[in-house]
Amino acid sequence: MYTCANCTVLACANNEPEKMPKNCPMHNEELMERAKAEYAKPEYRDFYKNSCLVESEGYCQWPRVKEIAEFCKKNGFTKIGVAFCTGLRQEGKVACEIFRNHGLEVVSVMCKTGAMPKETVGVTEEEKVRPGTFEVMCNPVAQAMLLNEQKTQFNVVIGLCVGHDSMFYKYSEAMCTTLVTKDRVLAHNPA
Repeated sequence: MYTCANCTVLACANNEPEKMPKNCPMHNEELMERAKAEYAKPEYRDFYKNSCLVESEGYCQWPRVKEIAEFCKKNGFTKIGVAFCTGLRQEGKVACEIFRNHGLEVVSVMCKTGAMPKETVGVTEEEKVRPGTFEVMCNPVAQAMLLNEQKTQFNVVIGLCVGHDSMFYKYSEAMCTTLVTKDRVLAHNPA
C-alpha cells in the first residue's frame, strides 16, 4: 500500500531513488514506464507540456483563473465550457467574463439544468436538505452532455458538489479542470 502522504524521504522530488522507502510507488518501474509512454502520445504531449509551461510562467504570480486562460491559449482552445453550481452563480458569471476578456468563447451550464426533482434518483422526503419542499437535483451528466453537444475543447468546473463533480468528469468528452471546489463550511477553500 502506498502512503506518500506520510513520506518524509521525498526520494521522488529530490531525485534520490536510492532512498526510496519499501512501499514507494517508484518501485513499480513497469507502471512508471507505462505512465511515461502516455505523456509521449500525440494527443497528450503538447497538452501536458503546456501545463508545465503555464506553471513556470505564472508561478506564484497568476491566480488560477488566469492560469486556465493562458493554458487554453497555449493549447489553441477557443471554445471552453463552464459547469457551475447554482450557489456559485455570481462566481461563475465573473469567471466567464474573465475568460471572455481573454478572447475565449464560453459556454456555461448551471447544475440545476433539466429541473428534475430529487425523487427522480430515489431521494426520499426525509433525505432532502429541506424536507417538505420541492428540491431540484443537480444534473452533472446533462451539464457534460450539453457541453459535449456544444463541442467545447476544455471544461472548467466551478463548485459542483462532491460526487456530482465526479459524474461531470466521467461524462465530459473534453479534458477538465477545477476552478472552485465546493466547501460550504470553509468558504470554498478546503485547504
